[in-house]
Amino acid sequence: MFWHSLRQKFFCLLLSSLLFLAFVPPAYALPQEKTVGKIESVASFNGAMPTGVTVSQRGRIFVNFPRWGDKVDYTVAEIVRGKVVAYPNAKFNRPQKDQSKSLVSVQSVVVDPLDRLWILDTGSIQFAPTAYGGPKLIGINLKQNRIFKTILFPQDVALPTTYLNDIRFDLRRGKAGMAFITDSSGNGANAIIVVDLDSGKSWRRLNDHPSTKAEPNFLPVVEGQPLMNRPPDKPPSPITIGADGIAISADGKQLFYCNLAGRRLYSVSVDALVDEKLSDKEVAATVQDLGDKGGASDGLESDAQNRVYLTNYEHNAILRRSPDGMYETVVHDPRVLWADTLSVANDGYLYFIANQLHRQPQFHQKKDLREKPYSLFRTRINAKPVLLR
Repeated sequence: MFWHSLRQKFFCLLLSSLLFLAFVPPAYALPQEKTVGKIESVASFNGAMPTGVTVSQRGRIFVNFPRWGDKVDYTVAEIVRGKVVAYPNAKFNRPQKDQSKSLVSVQSVVVDPLDRLWILDTGSIQFAPTAYGGPKLIGINLKQNRIFKTILFPQDVALPTTYLNDIRFDLRRGKAGMAFITDSSGNGANAIIVVDLDSGKSWRRLNDHPSTKAEPNFLPVVEGQPLMNRPPDKPPSPITIGADGIAISADGKQLFYCNLAGRRLYSVSVDALVDEKLSDKEVAATVQDLGDKGGASDGLESDAQNRVYLTNYEHNAILRRSPDGMYETVVHDPRVLWADTLSVANDGYLYFIANQLHRQPQFHQKKDLREKPYSLFRTRINAKPVLLR
């Protein structure tokens, strides 16, 4: 009798538990933030942190690794059959005493409309002051894998505080085309640098213009946490990185740009930028404030339909702005931990780096919160790149 009663109590308790579980959903079944779009993994990186990516018209993929503090064996590489290989070779990736003869620290790699690779070398290791020969632009013929052009920036263009960030091209202008580069310095003047690819001459535009400067006391929130410079022995301070992302309109008339420390998008007339006869005031008069873009961005990109793509590092997202100024979300995914550089490829995909930049030690009292691997993703957009040639 005792055991029969005990069994009855046990089965009643079991039934009650099952009924409870049936009507009370577990925590993981509660409403959650939804993803947008579909991303595919292209490559993973278990060594140094990448920042840039570009895809050639024939599908070759190039990436770069700036020397910010990680052990960097090569600052530019090509992904070949899933492996990361130094490009154009290992020797050229080793800094030499004469900085003009090798790669120092590359922030950006971009394939131009003629399917040539351009390497933007900051000339700055761990954001140290630059010297002549370090900051440079190197063009490589991808058919021959051979350097055909090296442009060294004079010290009144690449200042000691300059940090060359990203680059776009219009090859219809001048004899060999023009290039446009952002100076994203966090502790000096910011600007758009214009380069004549034929003569190699370069000049600064919008130097310290409000549109190229970080927003005062800017406070982004990434992964739910306020992001600030947080050294172990000093009080926190705002991030002050200026003109960073850059993109050119499909007709080549407007150059879009944004500050890393800010949430606004700007444009400026390309005709004004390239006209050396115009004063700085006249160039600045063509700047348009295109408004708040819903979050802070790192990289920008454009497509042949004159749409602008914007990383949104505050929301693990990539947005797309149509010519009428309306925004839509292309990607929103918890794996998109600080989308950095974007590249629209001929295959109809948007390629992008996710590198956890916000988890670096300087933002967390020297604690490195990054988790390897870093990622190269892509998402289908059914669009073609801007080819101004």
